[in-house]
Amino acid sequence: MTASHTYEVRAQHERFRGPVFRVVTDEVLMPGGRVADRDYLQHVGAVGVVAVDDDGQVVLIRQYRHAVRRHMWEIPAGLADVPGEELPEVAARELAEETDLEAGQLEQLLELHTTPGCSNERIRLYLARDLRPTAARFERHDEEAELEVRRFPLAEAVSLALAGEITNGPTVAGILAASHLLSR
Repeated sequence: MTASHTYEVRAQHERFRGPVFRVVTDEVLMPGGRVADRDYLQHVGAVGVVAVDDDGQVVLIRQYRHAVRRHMWEIPAGLADVPGEELPEVAARELAEETDLEAGQLEQLLELHTTPGCSNERIRLYLARDLRPTAARFERHDEEAELEVRRFPLAEAVSLALAGEITNGPTVAGILAASHLLSR
């Protein structure tokens, strides 16, 4: 069945505004003429980097995520919050800031919506290869001050994701996509 209804937004009400996202309520025209409220986050967008070295190891970072109250293994990632900065530049910046690495080769891997039921956040994932140390080290603050960087064989990272040991959505998607692409 092809959707033909246009979900017109009749009004929008801002509930919260912060540096990373806004919380809004849209009044949306539904099929049949009813208007329903839909709350969601409007997010600035993000990038993630699946960095795989010449030995087939993926670089992951372990950092504290307050919303889930625990440390998590993740790919390096960050916000697309600098006006005019292209997404590949954001990816290179985040890789350098979080791992002290740069990539000789950076290619788009995939793009996904992280939680479309409650947010418009879209993240573009890149595959980084030909890794080398950056010339400069970055000073890390807050949760990033305790950031741990570790390399895992890609097959082990896939197993950790499938076993529920790695639960960050973009990380799981990126690891699986990189494994699929690199095994071909």
